Amino acid sequence: MSHEILQRASKCEQRFNKRFEEYFDAVSASLDAPSFSRFAPECLELLRDLSLRGGKRMRVVVLHEAARLVTGEPLEALDAAALSIELLQTHGLVHDDLIDDSRTRRGGLSTYYAYRERFPSHPRTALGLTVLAGDLALALSLQVLLEAKAPAAVRQAMVEVQTRTAADTFVGQIIDVERDFTDAADTEMLHCVADYKSARYSILAPLQLGLLAAGEHPAHAEKELREYARLAGISGQMRDDYLDLFGDAAVMGKPCGTDLRDGKHSYTVRALLAAVDDDERRVVQAALGDPSCTLETIAAVREIGERRGVPDSMRADMRRYARQASAVAAGWRPRWREEAVTFFELLPLWSVERTM
Repeated sequence: MSHEILQRASKCEQRFNKRFEEYFDAVSASLDAPSFSRFAPECLELLRDLSLRGGKRMRVVVLHEAARLVTGEPLEALDAAALSIELLQTHGLVHDDLIDDSRTRRGGLSTYYAYRERFPSHPRTALGLTVLAGDLALALSLQVLLEAKAPAAVRQAMVEVQTRTAADTFVGQIIDVERDFTDAADTEMLHCVADYKSARYSILAPLQLGLLAAGEHPAHAEKELREYARLAGISGQMRDDYLDLFGDAAVMGKPCGTDLRDGKHSYTVRALLAAVDDDERRVVQAALGDPSCTLETIAAVREIGERRGVPDSMRADMRRYARQASAVAAGWRPRWREEAVTFFELLPLWSVERTM
């Protein structure tokens, strides 16, 4: 089944990337901006560049599989929903990179640093245009739904889903920042951040939009969908936090220890601080939030974690939450189509194992 998931993801990625290019071509040609403006089309071009540097498009895959829970027939509304999901993702990336002062994203310059290079003597201009670029991506993510080829009631329901999702994600960003001002972020706080900041727009919204596109209102299964998204989101965030310290930098395409340097009270940091003795704790805490922390210090923290069994315990935890999500999906039988139910049943554990 893992091979089948990869095949479905690959097909979705290829088809969607072509559709995304066509979308930006159309928006660029019809952009309602004064003819004298250079900044407006440049902003759209930066959004296009970032958006088309996307990864496996797993949100789009989840969207299509959610529709397949109901029907195997092609659905026109899925294109608009997929564009909306990925434009909301672009919005989040633009603002994330500004908040984190990140130079690179997806193998190229972040939007913020592209503007910083464009306006080296005007840092406030670079900052302001970055915020506006993210805002434009958000507006486009809602506009594309209003113009979707779907009945008016479906369009309205989709806009409501994305509006709520955007608000939840903003709250998630706020409490993510707040978490790092907490001396000891507990497990429930970490779970809450993962739910609001990631699970609701990466899993729950695609599930809801896919069902709506297929003609089924998600309110009938709201509790189960939210629980599945929450558990899968927690597992996925644990995986991301784990890889940040214990992953292979060459495979990830970025250096390890970024969260530690940034002072993020992640699942990994919590697991480390719970496992170490007093001397080891001082090493971890000295590295936490130190942007000049050396590779040697990161390696020392990693070695402490490995010696204390932190990677094993984290892998066990993320698999446990993945299995709980799978159990929720298994309960969708016989309400929905078997093949798609099986996909959602296997997806959480596959998402964990593929990067271990």
